[in-house]
Amino acid sequence: MIKRFSLYGFLKNQRYFEPFIILFFLQEGLSYTEIGFLIAFRELFINIMEIPSGAAADLFGRRRSMMFSFIAYIISFAVFGFSEAYWHFYVAMFFFAIGEAFRTGTHKAMIFTWLRIQGRTDEKTQVYGYTRSWSKIGSVVSTIIAVAVVFIARDYSWVFLFAIIPYLAGLINFFWYPKDLEGQPDVHANVKTVFRHLRICLKNSLSISPLRRLMIESMSFEGVFKAVENYLQPLVKNMALMLPLFIGMGDIRRSAILIGIVYIILYLSSAYASRMSYRLSKHAGGDTEGSGVCWEMGLLIYLALIPLLVFELYWAAVIGFIILALIQNFWRPMLISRFDKFASETEGATILSIESQVKSVATMVIAPVMGASVDFLIGRNLGGQFWPVAAIGAIIALSIIITSSRHKPASA
Repeated sequence: MIKRFSLYGFLKNQRYFEPFIILFFLQEGLSYTEIGFLIAFRELFINIMEIPSGAAADLFGRRRSMMFSFIAYIISFAVFGFSEAYWHFYVAMFFFAIGEAFRTGTHKAMIFTWLRIQGRTDEKTQVYGYTRSWSKIGSVVSTIIAVAVVFIARDYSWVFLFAIIPYLAGLINFFWYPKDLEGQPDVHANVKTVFRHLRICLKNSLSISPLRRLMIESMSFEGVFKAVENYLQPLVKNMALMLPLFIGMGDIRRSAILIGIVYIILYLSSAYASRMSYRLSKHAGGDTEGSGVCWEMGLLIYLALIPLLVFELYWAAVIGFIILALIQNFWRPMLISRFDKFASETEGATILSIESQVKSVATMVIAPVMGASVDFLIGRNLGGQFWPVAAIGAIIALSIIITSSRHKPASA
């Protein structure tokens, strides 16, 4: 099953649009503020549907939930590929949000269920890190294909249409998942049952102090990182235009080649970090202590990025973004392992969906603020336009580190 879990991650990350989606929006004439609100819209609907979708997965079956998720993704990609107006992007984001809501948390719960059945629960961080590394390897392959598509088509919209193919393969993969991984669905479940189950999980999330702290950490690290990472694409494009490389090619092709190189490095390093996360956990003395190391490193990188972005040292800033992604991939498996300590078999997907929801809340709030801040700096003599992105990340990371001493370790 580890091979099938890894295949899921590999196919799921065949998102050929990811290295280019911000450039696609800019190509369509959107401002950073409009892009920020579009991202906020996506996160809002993920937020609305996230927890009920997790409860539905726990009660009706996790494999069915995953298949429904992939169908929604395919619809989203088709709408993006054929979009001709700004409002079309909102329709595409709506279906993308459905896909995200029914996927996030659910597959992780399936992995943990399989580990319990196999009597290997002590390997949670290692196994999840391993399967996550295959997701990153999938992203490397995805980037190579995406660069080829953009290089040939000279248009970013084609990457959405090509992404439909691996998602159809992902649907087929779920047919070979054993029924044991559905969890313990309630054959008599109805809407009332879903909301009663949801109320119990929400109560646990708010009343259990260590679990509440983990939710705050997820908002502050993952939610902020999701907003920050979007700015890597315009940074690389600016770097491409400034460097005397591939001058004979058009701007789209030059950017595509450099973005491909940067994202391949990013994904390979992320795959390594995910696979080695359990080692950092052991070396630090546990998942909580390892997470603390990641927070401290993240703060240092955000602080370093501020002057680099002020003075428009884009090549160095790109390295900083790659290191941030590396830290995030060390941190994520440890966080998921810490969450699993507080989730029963029937609540696993719901608890992890709540985590994904609070993460979406942070992105929903921060993305428009970052976009408006970047737009505000355009044409003003206040340094490079992207430095507020790093400043916001630094402030939030510092807040978590300062308050961490007031809480008992969440892994206790």
